[in-house]
Amino acid sequence: MTKVAIIASNGGLFDAYKVFNIATASAATEAEVAIFFTFEGLNLIHKEAHAQLPLPAGKEQFAEGFKAANVPGIPQLVEMAQELGVKMIACQMTMDVMNLPKEAFIDGIDVGGAVTFLDFAKDANVTLSF
Repeated sequence: MTKVAIIASNGGLFDAYKVFNIATASAATEAEVAIFFTFEGLNLIHKEAHAQLPLPAGKEQFAEGFKAANVPGIPQLVEMAQELGVKMIACQMTMDVMNLPKEAFIDGIDVGGAVTFLDFAKDANVTLSF
């Protein structure tokens, strides 16, 4: 079975689309997928932040393009990823540094350190960082 390991360390809208498009496409092809969310990447699974990620400055025209192309929003992509069995790991160290409790994040995530992710990633066929 193919394994895809993704590190999400950036927290913008474009970052979220990259992470969840790759994760859901991989999972849809029956790959085993894990995403490690750290630093600003935690925004992608934060209960409030993931629904209102900003577009980069000067890229506002993309909002209309996403809508016209019927591209799902980030909350929908997160839900799709969960339904497809994508493992989502929030970085415990970053949560501690930022004083963020597990309850601040969407349901169904795991909390772990780098070792938790490395245990998965050590024999991954594809490893990506966004």
